[in-house]
Amino acid sequence: MNVTLHERIEARDLDTAKSLVNQLPVDGVVDVLTAMPATERAVAFRLLAKDHAVEVFEALPRDHQQSLIKALGSQDAAEVLELLEADEGARLLDELPAAVAKRLLGELPAEDRGTILAILRYDEDSAGRVANPSYVRVHPEATVAEALEAVRRSTLPAEDITTVYVTDAQRRLVGMVTLPALIKAEPDDRVADHLSTTEVEVPATAKRADAARLLQQYDLAAIPVVDGERRLIGSITYDDAIDVLEADSSQTMYAMAGLSGAAQEREYFRSERLTKGSILYPLRVRVPFLLVALAGGLVVGGLIEFWEDALATLTVLAFFIPVIMDMGGNVGTQSSTIFARGLALGHIDPKRFGPQLAREVAVGASMAAPLGLAGGLIAWAWQGIPELGLVVGVSLFAGLTIAAMLGFLLPWALYKLGFDHAPGADPFITTIKDFTALAIYFALAVTLIPGVG
Repeated sequence: MNVTLHERIEARDLDTAKSLVNQLPVDGVVDVLTAMPATERAVAFRLLAKDHAVEVFEALPRDHQQSLIKALGSQDAAEVLELLEADEGARLLDELPAAVAKRLLGELPAEDRGTILAILRYDEDSAGRVANPSYVRVHPEATVAEALEAVRRSTLPAEDITTVYVTDAQRRLVGMVTLPALIKAEPDDRVADHLSTTEVEVPATAKRADAARLLQQYDLAAIPVVDGERRLIGSITYDDAIDVLEADSSQTMYAMAGLSGAAQEREYFRSERLTKGSILYPLRVRVPFLLVALAGGLVVGGLIEFWEDALATLTVLAFFIPVIMDMGGNVGTQSSTIFARGLALGHIDPKRFGPQLAREVAVGASMAAPLGLAGGLIAWAWQGIPELGLVVGVSLFAGLTIAAMLGFLLPWALYKLGFDHAPGADPFITTIKDFTALAIYFALAVTLIPGVG
């Protein structure tokens, strides 16, 4: 289909191309468009029926949405923006170059332009930025029948109407009532008599991730967003909350891959440059962090050289160096990953870090005790030297406990200093953990094993 559509567009047989592309389901059109060059993509998109075009556009990856908007003429692009939900349109405009966004805003009707500008005045990570300003609302004295009629008259898609909001004459929030509650109520009942007992609202200036977690906590289909005077400005739905939490988690995962916040915001980062095309970009992003790890490895190598005489006296000491280093590395990686995930999901409060660090150290020590005991017994049985078993066991216990502590402590310290904690933490964790664990290992060996010291 892609080849045929490509051929029809190249031959300027647009009638056939239009018939072909409109026969495809949304997913099929997305697959075809993403495989096309940007110029052909714009031509094919223009051939879609209006309703089909909006569904396809919303399903496109974000970087393809941006390139398509740039490739379309101003009028066509503005028509797409008009058909999108206002919060989606604002999000897209915010990611476009300023000149392109300004041009498109000028093409929008005054009402749509005012709605999008109202959303854009809120901070990027705020609830106001992701709140959908389209919702169904009624006054407190409205009857259930009137509320259901307002639902029927709404231009919102049926799946987006889960809640009816109740506001006073100044649009201040009084409460909300779910659609199932309205359907079950008597038509002549007052809506105000069926308000939800869960009184939850979110300030527009609150963090979007906090709003999403609050919605999950109370198991709501939607949560109202209000301004400083409690006037309703929009709502965040369950689907919005999932998108927000996925985006926040993705940013943390990108950082763990060695990508700075600045790199994540660049348009070409959100495209395929990390996995396709020139290798120069991924090299430039990842090599600096690997250099930190290289320097740490050299430092640890110097430590091993310092204990060269001990190794020459008892060569079996070398057998357990990989165990000491690798086990600590695994524990450190686990702890730093748990920190990153906990921070992204709001399970870790950086302001109350002490108890959380103590808990992770306790977890590390609880894992280290049986592992150290097992390692020590194996070393004793393998080499027949009880003192060596003690050295290996104690070193494993100390190294794993220290690694668990560092896996939490170093990412937190970098976070508090304003750095990307994940890409910067792992090289430092590895270096400090290896240096400390091996220093303990060799110091115990020369102290406890006869003839080594």
